[in-house]
Amino acid sequence: MRMNTHYDDLETRSADARAAAQLQALQANIARVAATPGACRIEDGSVQDLADLRKLPVLRKSDLAAWQADNPPFGGIPVRNAAHVFQSPGPIYEPGGVTHDWWRMGRFLHAVGIGAGDVVQNCFGYHLTPAGMIFESGARAVGATVLPAGTGQTELQVQAAKAVGSTAYAGTPDYLKVLLDKSDALDVALNFTKAAVGGGALFPAMRQAYADRGITCLQCYATADLGNIAYESPAMEGMIVDEGVIVEIVTPGSGEPVAPGEVGEVVVTTLNPDYPLIRFATGDLSAALPGQSPCGRTNMRIKGWMGRADQTTKIKGMFVRPEQVANLVARHDEIVKARVIARRDGTQDAMTVQLETTGGAAEDYAASVAATLKLKGIIEVVSPGSLPKDGLVIEDQRDYETT
Repeated sequence: MRMNTHYDDLETRSADARAAAQLQALQANIARVAATPGACRIEDGSVQDLADLRKLPVLRKSDLAAWQADNPPFGGIPVRNAAHVFQSPGPIYEPGGVTHDWWRMGRFLHAVGIGAGDVVQNCFGYHLTPAGMIFESGARAVGATVLPAGTGQTELQVQAAKAVGSTAYAGTPDYLKVLLDKSDALDVALNFTKAAVGGGALFPAMRQAYADRGITCLQCYATADLGNIAYESPAMEGMIVDEGVIVEIVTPGSGEPVAPGEVGEVVVTTLNPDYPLIRFATGDLSAALPGQSPCGRTNMRIKGWMGRADQTTKIKGMFVRPEQVANLVARHDEIVKARVIARRDGTQDAMTVQLETTGGAAEDYAASVAATLKLKGIIEVVSPGSLPKDGLVIEDQRDYETT
């Protein structure tokens, strides 16, 4: 793998140059959104610095689905240059373009080592959802040929891979093993040496098994709405944020950035002028890594997928949501952080609310807990820095197997 080659100069620019370019692109997108009646609650000129992003509302999938129901198909967001319309579960509808690498996947495929002369067997789905087209556009951007294999029909896929000489695989991490096992069963030698995967967990043992067969396997973090968000380089030290997005790590339910290195929800602002999504909440947990990648790319790195941020839990028959916990914290200036713990007390649900505060006693917060969480529970006051930095604001400790 090439450790010292980059897709373009954007990957190695200074932090100041990146921030200036991102601010300019962001302000242009905000101006377009603000000028579109009913699109979003964002005013032109509201962001004068990238730090001002935190002042804007977080856009969630539930919001997007509601907007689209009222104003189909894209909820009033100013979309342009759309060549396709895709559907994801919800249902949520996403536009897709055919201009050069519309989803910015070429940068990742280049990092994998895929380029001109490669034949990419694209095993992402082409039916309704955009994953197949996302990876195909990236393959075209790096000059590779695409075998649009889609999913299923494994024996036919093995035959096709052999016939056309597929050298690279794109798809979920586990389906590559299915193809390789089928090729072994059929005694067909395949020529895969590179794999660009996403949409599932790439476990270390799985990566090593592919490496033992001479296949370098790297993963990306992408969504149907946003395209590529972050990707691995040959250094394999975290995932490097794509140059076309701004990533924030925030406290689930609040939209407020966490301290550097802490786990929080991934909120993404895409700089794509054709589909400007601003502060779109992925619902995924991750954390920023310090420093820069050894491969020379200078952008922010994240640890990768670390769980789901939607920790909504039913306690005593009532839903408790991260947004409610955020509202509790916002009620008191001295509360730094809060954590709700769902547990069992005998045969009944019970709730403990842990509060990191700079002052105050448990009884001082009882009314606020009842008002925001709609439940009463044990309140524990702890000193700042005491609660785990794992991104959880609601922890379910109930054992569903024995209680």
